[in-house]
Amino acid sequence: MIELVRTNDAVIISFVESLMRDADIAFLVADQNMSVLDGSLGILPRRILVDAEQADAARKILTDAGIANEIREP
Repeated sequence: MIELVRTNDAVIISFVESLMRDADIAFLVADQNMSVLDGSLGILPRRILVDAEQADAARKILTDAGIANEIREP
């Protein structure tokens, strides 16, 4: 799996999750439970990971949705 997005923004995380679900792209939200350790202050970013074979399709979806600036460089 490769990192597609890394952010502290819960709205972006939720939006990307929704886009990936709608496109039937398997994903994993890593570090989601780390917010408990930082007291939900948003200090530790969460990462969205996708299968390498679906990464190009996932990037295109985020670009089409207008959030290409959130995409992590490979």
